[in-house]
Amino acid sequence: MAENLWIPSVSDERIPSAERIPSASDEAVDWLVPRLLGELLFPGEPAYERELAGFNVIAQHRPSLIVAAVTAGDVRAAVEFAARLDMPIGVQATGHGIAAPARGGVLVSTRRMNAVAVDPIARIARVEAGAQWHQVIASAGFHGLAPLNGSSPLVGVVGYTLGGGLGPLGRLYGYAADHVTRIEIVTADGVLRTVSATEHGDLFWALRGGKGSFGIVTALEFELVPVRRLYGGGLYFPGELAPEVLRTWREWTRELPEAMTSSLALLRLPDVPAVPEFLRGRLAVHVRIAFAGSEEHGERLVRPLRAIGPALADSVRDMPYTDVARIHEDPTEPMPYHERNIVLRDLDPVAVEELLALAGPEADCADLMVELRQLGGALSRPADVPNAVGNRDGAFTLSTLSPPGAPDQVVRAMAPRGTGRRYLNFLAGPDTARAAVECFDAPTYARLARVKAGYDPRNLFRVGHTVVPGK
Repeated sequence: MAENLWIPSVSDERIPSAERIPSASDEAVDWLVPRLLGELLFPGEPAYERELAGFNVIAQHRPSLIVAAVTAGDVRAAVEFAARLDMPIGVQATGHGIAAPARGGVLVSTRRMNAVAVDPIARIARVEAGAQWHQVIASAGFHGLAPLNGSSPLVGVVGYTLGGGLGPLGRLYGYAADHVTRIEIVTADGVLRTVSATEHGDLFWALRGGKGSFGIVTALEFELVPVRRLYGGGLYFPGELAPEVLRTWREWTRELPEAMTSSLALLRLPDVPAVPEFLRGRLAVHVRIAFAGSEEHGERLVRPLRAIGPALADSVRDMPYTDVARIHEDPTEPMPYHERNIVLRDLDPVAVEELLALAGPEADCADLMVELRQLGGALSRPADVPNAVGNRDGAFTLSTLSPPGAPDQVVRAMAPRGTGRRYLNFLAGPDTARAAVECFDAPTYARLARVKAGYDPRNLFRVGHTVVPGK
């Protein structure tokens, strides 16, 4: 691993296997090989290890074999192979949201399936399974359009979108999943299905928010929005100003227009070269701004935050949407981390003080980041075509990014302030593997479980944050 990673890696050898996985015979492998255009990789091969490399190295899959897919046909063959042997099957594009690592079974790597096409007249993008957001941002930006991407341009489009998709334009346009128009997916029977509002509507509902429990998506189509530029960036304050920043930001969010999407992070980043020098080894507060309005209006809105006190850095400016990654400045090098979260009902003054006691200047907090993202606006309204995305009644998400071994102190302590649910995309690490049920209300999860039973009754797709088949 590169020397400039934020925090050291952790071996996942101590993570036990949860089940006995059937092995593949030579005869079964001989059946699969001629059906693939991509590569078939096995443990012990250098290419196997390279293919497994993902962004979050808190854990690593150890499948019996990897199908390095290049076509939807490769995905079909891999699923049919796994189904014949009753082996679990998972998928990895970028490896940002790994949960319990696969131990045996089949892993489909989709990183080579990364084509992106933009129709500027229809304002529709079509992406293959392994595409990353930076590709779509650049392609759409050429036409004065934008996708509903997340904070990091390196995240895979498909996994992010199927998990909901909460990004810098969220309060104005809603979740990324709300704008999906068509999905191509291989289900457990090995059939490549086209899914939309008029085709397999139950599966279309479940996929948009229910994530990867129902098959392997090979292509995705979604709407783009007419956004060329933002007034956006970040305000960084020294840790000693954290109480004033958090209190001011909390009040400031109460009267914002929907065109303003913002978040706040308490950062405790290590003193390593990968971290900007002014943030190393100290507590800092990062306020993120994404305003889809005029520069003049944005400057007026941000003025109360700038008035808090001297900033360590201020990158908030008028920017082309193609520079959207400058808002959050997410890390770009692989690193190991737990990601945990809850959805908050509200953020009243008492809750602010509780959070400061847990993660403020005087706190013994081990988390690299404690983050609040404001919800509301279009995020609180149902999609035009209903989907499984939950948490539309939440006011904020509260999430933590923690190094290996760090306890879940902040999220657990703030849980009484929550709605009782979590946001699916902000979960990573082995201790979140069974948390999908906590991301939906009871009727929604029950419906997801029925759809799962209809399309994957043997639960072949059980690697990741999965829904269990139900009645």
